[in-house]
Amino acid sequence: MKESGIEVDLFYVKDAKKLSAKDYDFLVLGSPTKIGSMSFAVRGFIGRLKGEEWVNKPFTAFDTELLDVIEKKGASAAEKIAETLKDKKLNQIMPVLKTAVLGMRGPLKENEIERTKEYTRDLAAKLRGE
Repeated sequence: MKESGIEVDLFYVKDAKKLSAKDYDFLVLGSPTKIGSMSFAVRGFIGRLKGEEWVNKPFTAFDTELLDVIEKKGASAAEKIAETLKDKKLNQIMPVLKTAVLGMRGPLKENEIERTKEYTRDLAAKLRGE
């Protein structure tokens, strides 16, 4: 995102206690897929997003998933994140990004880094209104 001229703050969700929507133009949130859902830390973070200030705030979501789960169209952390944020009235501006891993602890499938970079370039262009 920085390469595209967009300023970003990167937080581990456990360290992001109280974010104010007025300080941010968009939210990108991700999690590993664990038993078909997002991590407890991400779930807790979403639970702390309170109030009208987050309504209509643009967001996108991503996850890591085992390759065979993606191929079988199994449950996805990114999809659960997107559903939960939409329930809080945030505005999803991109389809979720599912990033394939080859094992429970990785590594990423070949070409996933390049695919993720392309996704972020597309996101940056969308945020700039291109």
